[in-house]
Amino acid sequence: MEDSRRERRCISVQLSLLDRSRTRAGEPEAAALTHTVERAVRAEGLGYQRFWVAEHHAVPGIASGSPPVLLGAIGARTSSVRIGSGGVMLPHHQPLVVAEQFLMLEALYPGRVDLGLGRSLAFTAPVRQALRQDSDAPERFEADIAELRDYLDRTAPVTARPVTETTIPLFVLATGQALAVAARLGLPVVLGGPVLDSPQLDEVLANYRRNFRPGLRGERASVTIASDIIVADTDEQARDLALPEAWAMARSRSTGEFPPLEPIVEIKAQQWTGQVRRRVEDSVRRAVAGSPATVRRHLEQLAERTGADELLASTSTYDRDALAASDAALVRILHG
Repeated sequence: MEDSRRERRCISVQLSLLDRSRTRAGEPEAAALTHTVERAVRAEGLGYQRFWVAEHHAVPGIASGSPPVLLGAIGARTSSVRIGSGGVMLPHHQPLVVAEQFLMLEALYPGRVDLGLGRSLAFTAPVRQALRQDSDAPERFEADIAELRDYLDRTAPVTARPVTETTIPLFVLATGQALAVAARLGLPVVLGGPVLDSPQLDEVLANYRRNFRPGLRGERASVTIASDIIVADTDEQARDLALPEAWAMARSRSTGEFPPLEPIVEIKAQQWTGQVRRRVEDSVRRAVAGSPATVRRHLEQLAERTGADELLASTSTYDRDALAASDAALVRILHG
């Protein structure tokens, strides 16, 4: 009976994709953006609920610095999948400008646009300086979200345009204090990263749900779990596919620069220090990487523990064909 309950819980979870427009060694960076659009078209055909893109500035391994621009291209090539940001880093932008950008998208693709909001400043100090970020500036994340919501809901002193008939859903990319912000503002959260491995995860989610205060939009407490997920025929093959992203992350911690994805065979041929090996193995361990049976078991356990409403898969790997096969396999695992 317990196993059947877990299976129903897993199947009922909505399934979405986050694509970060990862660049690949030996390819022009523009190819990463073309692939993101192509992946969105495939995701729509597979039945994914949402397709989100990211915002990263001056990162060698990521080509997406402007979610609204990329979403405009994706919206033109799709017709039903929801499109959105995972997320717009609100400290980099004026709330009115973000509202105008996403209202334009909503006017072009009505009823399909989401707005996920994060608070990350930037990858390195020079980038933060280029973005005019002041590390001593007062924390304005909560106030900026509230102001942005007022523009979208037409309750602000200034009317953001174009005026649309539909409401744009807001999501908070939540780590640490951002969960409390989301609860006070009555907004859904997207939760990922190290917090999923934290012993405090149950307490963190319970606090969010207990402290949630519905706003005028009437939204309910809702949790989306974001995780690196990759499916292959065997556990070993899936772990290999997770290697390029894990290798890039480990290298970034050593060099301060997040590199493009490299082929698996070239990564394995390089000299690994003990520290890099530990970091790579830790990243692969945190990813949900395995055969269909292994991935199903992990996701059922994750859904059971968190009570998640939605799963946001954020995987990337060097081999685009393998990534496409993984996206298709994940749909079969959750939804048959």
